[in-house]
This record gives sequence, structure tokens and C-alpha cells, in this order.
Amino acid sequence: MKDYLVRGIVKEHHCRVFACQTTELLEVARQKHGLWPTASAALGRLMSVTLMMGAMNKNNEKLTVTVNGGGPIGTMLATTNSDGKIKAFVSNPEVHYTYNDTGKLAVGVAVGREGTLQVIKDMGLKDPFCGSVELQSGEIGDDFSYYFMVSEQVPSVVSVGVLVNDTNEILSSGGFIIQLLPDHTEEDIEYIENIMKDFKPVSTLIHEGKTPEQIIEMIFDDVEFLETQDLFFECDCSKEKLSQALITVGHDELQTMIEEDHGCEMTCHFCNTQYQFNEDELKDLMQ
Repeated sequence: MKDYLVRGIVKEHHCRVFACQTTELLEVARQKHGLWPTASAALGRLMSVTLMMGAMNKNNEKLTVTVNGGGPIGTMLATTNSDGKIKAFVSNPEVHYTYNDTGKLAVGVAVGREGTLQVIKDMGLKDPFCGSVELQSGEIGDDFSYYFMVSEQVPSVVSVGVLVNDTNEILSSGGFIIQLLPDHTEEDIEYIENIMKDFKPVSTLIHEGKTPEQIIEMIFDDVEFLETQDLFFECDCSKEKLSQALITVGHDELQTMIEEDHGCEMTCHFCNTQYQFNEDELKDLMQ
């Protein structure tokens, strides 16, 4: 099944909802970055939330989300132009921890919680919006619930998950977000809290074959779906863009590359594509 997200509204319970499946795009990211299981789970959760946040925007603004909790995975970064396409990376892809009591992937251990979650929204204005909160658990879902409450004053339920098989392939990935609207009532909060208590993990539901729509319909029987968007892991890097980055290293450094290495190789952080520059190309950049 292809990856996609849905956006909807639940008038009876005064909330808006988002749900997505990101299994295929996470598998692409896993292969490009050589992600180990817990790194896959962490990055998959981050990409699912980032894509759903992108769907909250109306003007295809650029959204960049960075998480660094001081854990062994290092920095995680995901960015989208709110068009269903996303690119992302982790500093250390070779991270794998499980919890002793449950055997589940220990994302919170890999990410850590001694750091921040930062969201930058570039709406084409003079200054982008930037919101930042302290990490609460490093498990990603809880951290984004806290972000929405503190930074955007929107009570939210954020559920994201990833299942990985014994050979490290992605079995399922996705999530959902429920956001209360300003006219919500205490009864709406109580209803959502009660149904979430015994709700299956979203990764399990996706692995069982449930669609994003069906998952939301398990929570609300009166949801009205407004939009569907296909999702992809896609990097927009190019040799031309990397050459512009090379120019910034300065004349002396380029000259050293020519004399000592007779060229250079640059690798895109987001997709690990490698670009070769020979001596003549470096000389052209110096002009």
C-alpha cells in the first residue's frame, strides 16, 4: 500500500485529525542511511509527525524539525515543503536499543531527553517562525504533544510508531494527531482520554492492514475527511547545489583540494548521494 496522509474534522467532538502511513518512505530512508532498528524507529516517528505538521499548513511553507536529546543517535532532522515530500537524516544511524521488560525498540534511550525539539516554519516572510521546547521523554510522540501545548497552545494527542522485522526491514510506520479546536468541551477531552487508554499501538494497526482512515474511524465514528496527500521520501540535492556549498569553503581550501587530492567528493546528508568534483571543476569554482 502506498504512503499517504489524510486530514479531517470531527464536529461532534470539536477537533481536527491527521493520520498517515509512512512505511515505504521509511524503508527508502533506511536503505539510504543504513539505519539500524532503533534509529529507523526514531527517524520514522519524526518523519510521520513532520509530514502531518506539514499538512496543517495552507501555503506550502517550508517546515524543518530538529531533535537533539543528547542520546547516542545525535541530531535528527526532517524537512518538508508541505507537499508530501520529505527528506531526513540522523547523525548516527547505527543505533539499536531495546527495553529489557518489553523488548520494544528503546527510542527514548537512543534519542535522550537532555535537549530540545525545535520547529522552524518558513512562510516566506522576513523572519521564520521558530518554536522550541525541552524534550520530555525522547519517545517523539510525547515530545510533540508537549510542543503543541506549550509552543502553539493546542491540546493534542500525538501517536506515532514503527515496526521493524528480524532482518531490519520496515514492517509498518505511521501515526495520527488529534488536535482540539478552541470550542472544545471537557466532555471532548474526557472522550478522547478514555478511548486512548486501551487503544492499540498505531504501528500494530498499520501492520494489521488498517488504513489511516480506518484508524481514525476507530476513534471517531463521525469524522469528515477533507483531504488526502501522497507521501514520499525525496531529496532535492544536485551537483549544482553542492558546488555552491563548496564555494563557501574559500579559495585557499579549494586550492588545497586541487593540489593535494586532485579533486573532492561531497555527500548529501539527507540521501547519502555522492558527487565527484575533478580539478577543472574546482578551478571553475575559484573564478
